[in-house]
Amino acid sequence: MELTEQFILLQAPNPAAAENGRKLSKKGSFSAHRRAADDTLYWAECAGSGKNPYRVSIDFTNRDTPTCRCSCPSRQFPCKHALGLMFEILGAKPFETADIPQDIAEKRAKQAARTAKKEAAADGPEKPAAPKKPNAAARKKKLAKQLEGLDMAEKMVDDLLTSGLGTLAGSSAQTFDKLAKDLGGCYLTGPQTAFTRIALTVRRVQKDPAQADAAYAEALRLLVALRSTIKKGRAFLSERLEAGNFSAEDSALFEALGGVWKLEDLKAIGSFKENARLVQLSFDVSFDEAKKEYVERGWWMDADTGELWQTLNLRPVKALKYVKGDDSRFGLLEVPALYIYPGEGDRRVRWDSASARSLTAQEQAALPALAQPDLAAAVKLVKGKIKNTLAPKFLAVLAPIGRLGKIGEEFVLEDPKEARILLRSRPEDGADHACVERLSMLPKEIPAESALFGLMFYDGRDRALCLHPYSVVTRSEIIRLQY
Repeated sequence: MELTEQFILLQAPNPAAAENGRKLSKKGSFSAHRRAADDTLYWAECAGSGKNPYRVSIDFTNRDTPTCRCSCPSRQFPCKHALGLMFEILGAKPFETADIPQDIAEKRAKQAARTAKKEAAADGPEKPAAPKKPNAAARKKKLAKQLEGLDMAEKMVDDLLTSGLGTLAGSSAQTFDKLAKDLGGCYLTGPQTAFTRIALTVRRVQKDPAQADAAYAEALRLLVALRSTIKKGRAFLSERLEAGNFSAEDSALFEALGGVWKLEDLKAIGSFKENARLVQLSFDVSFDEAKKEYVERGWWMDADTGELWQTLNLRPVKALKYVKGDDSRFGLLEVPALYIYPGEGDRRVRWDSASARSLTAQEQAALPALAQPDLAAAVKLVKGKIKNTLAPKFLAVLAPIGRLGKIGEEFVLEDPKEARILLRSRPEDGADHACVERLSMLPKEIPAESALFGLMFYDGRDRALCLHPYSVVTRSEIIRLQY
């Protein structure tokens, strides 16, 4: 069994838990180290704040998702004691071979029985699962409430657009906060968030009038997207109400109106892919002030098709310590079932389980060839996407590198056909996401047949498409400019 530090960090619910586990290992808190003869189970005792030590074990029967057990009362999973035991194993501490404790053996047997039952069901004749009976009356009532909320939101949007964005400076942010709260009661979390963002924009203008131009531009973008959501959402909901169709559908509007996708719903509409092989190109963390949550975003490439996906791990501030954090991933991730959210470009993906391994030299060498043929092809994709008022005004692209360098004070990417695009950091992403300056740290000569991954976006300052760089993909490595 191979255990790495990266693997341990990925098991941790947050970086603090991993660091606390490391500290427990360093200060010698563990004793009575034991292991099974086949190395699938490790257990020990860990000194705690009480009189009796905690009993900790790590079961590696399933190598990719080890089972952690601990007698401590922590609500984090895995707890710092289990993570500390992993660091003990990584540090090659001496573990004495012993018989598996009876209580763990019994838990293993129950788990094995459950697994065998699932496998037998999967191998047997396929029986369609009995469909859940939807509460038609409740869902009809919900749709009607959503339509009522859209009418309320539309009136506010129309009033604001009619009176002019200049009135934002004199508007009360509490007005938008109240509307956002009311929309939450109408099951419209998407428009609710949009009005919360407008309230934040109002406060920014009131606090610093010098930011008015940028704030008005942001407010206009939000209002245009919101108006489109209201118009399309009303038609979408009315059609469902009339048809009596209350199930999730293959439409981005479902989420834009506040719907939450479950993996079984995505599978039901056929939005999944089997046996996907993914490589992470970049990872970043941002804070969504409107939703009061941290967003951990990973950008992934399908190693077989070159499709680009994103993962979003959402960690609300109120539940930060209980939601497992995500982190940078390296190597290849093999995913038995990849669930894909509806939408156009930069589609979000999730999975139940996956196994990680190192990229072979051949697999790494094949990645740059999955880039767009040239900048013209990438630009065409981006222009097609940003016309959609519901979509973000950027698109992830992998573009081939001919040359990479500066013209005057600006960094520029030139593709093999000598087409060029300016490299800039997106202002909306903030200073902590500014990657362009780090390009000067790259080798002067980028290897041939390399590609640049980043977000192509419309920069209103000079009305041009620009590329926010995140990583350089060569035939031998992925050079990250972020995490």
